[in-house]
Amino acid sequence: MTEPYDLITMGRIGVDIYPLQTGVPLAQVETFGKFLGGSATNVAVAAARLGRRSAVVSRTGRDPFGDYIHQALRDFGVDDRWVSAVGDHPTPVTFCEIFPPDDFPLYFYRRPKAPDLVIHPGELDMEAIAAARIFWITGTGLCEEPSRGATLAALEARDRRGTTVFDLDWRPMFWGGEGGASGDGGASGAAAMAAARPYYEAALKYATVAVGNVDEAEVATGLRDPKACAQALLDMGVELAVVKQGPKGVLAVHRDGRTAEVPPTPVEVVNGLGAGDAFGGSLCHGLLSGWELEPMMRYANAAGAIVASRLACSSAMPTADEVEAFLADR
Repeated sequence: MTEPYDLITMGRIGVDIYPLQTGVPLAQVETFGKFLGGSATNVAVAAARLGRRSAVVSRTGRDPFGDYIHQALRDFGVDDRWVSAVGDHPTPVTFCEIFPPDDFPLYFYRRPKAPDLVIHPGELDMEAIAAARIFWITGTGLCEEPSRGATLAALEARDRRGTTVFDLDWRPMFWGGEGGASGDGGASGAAAMAAARPYYEAALKYATVAVGNVDEAEVATGLRDPKACAQALLDMGVELAVVKQGPKGVLAVHRDGRTAEVPPTPVEVVNGLGAGDAFGGSLCHGLLSGWELEPMMRYANAAGAIVASRLACSSAMPTADEVEAFLADR
C-alpha cells in the first residue's frame, strides 16, 4: 500500500455550468463557463491547492463530461483512481443564477439517478479509506441506495480511525423535499429532514468532526440555536462540532471544552456557492496541521471569503500563499 492520503472525500461530483454574467436570470444568460463541481470534490480540490495529498471516491457517467472530470481532477492534483464510470446514468450538471450578495439559486440535473449515488460497498478500497489521515463524507451520500450503504460501510470499516468528518450537506430536494430547513421550507422541508435524520444519526456514530450551517445542523439535531446544535452534535459522539452561522461567523466547540467563535471576513461577494467547500478544505488543512481552533477557523473563513469573491468554485480555491496574503491584509 502507498503512503496514506491526507484526505479522501466521498460523494458528489459533476460539472458546474455557471453563467459568465451576474445579476441576470438564467433564461437571459448568453454565455456560460464549465467547471468541475460537487461539494465532496471541491473539498478535495481545496485541500490539494493547500498542498495536501487528496483523492475522491465517486462516479461519473460514461460520457464526455466524465472524461472532463478526470482531466480536471488531475489538473488540480487530486487522485482520480476511485472515480469510476456508470454506463446507465449521465454525468450530472448543475446550473446556477448569480445575484450577489446572497442569492444563488441552484438547478441540479441528476435524474434519473446521479452516478455518485451508484457507489457500491464492494467497490471501495477499505484499506485506503481506513488509513487516510482524514476521511470526509456528506449528507447527500446518504440520500439513496447503494450510496447510503456504501457510505455507512466505509464509516464502519474506518471505525473512527484518524479524523472522520461528516459534512452535514443538506439538500432537501435529494430527500423528496422542497425549499430549505423547517425555518423556511415549510412542511416539505420538515418532512425531508425527518426522513434524513436517522441516517445522519447513524453516520454521526462514526464521525469525529461534524461541520455544517444551522439548517444542516438542524437536520441532525432537531435544533436551530448554534450553541445547542454544537452541544447536541458532541452528545451524539463527535469530538469537534463546527457550526457555520452566515453573517454571524462560525462557532467551533471541542469535546475537551475549547471553543472559538470567529466573525466572518468581509468581502465583496461575487458567487457564494463555493465558499463552504473552501472552508471545508481549509478546515482539513488546519486539522492536519494541528492548529488551535481560533486560527483554524480564521484561516477557513478567509479561504471561503476568497472563493466568494470569485465566480467559480473548484478553480477559485486559493493556495496557501493567497490565504496568508489575504489574512495579512486584514
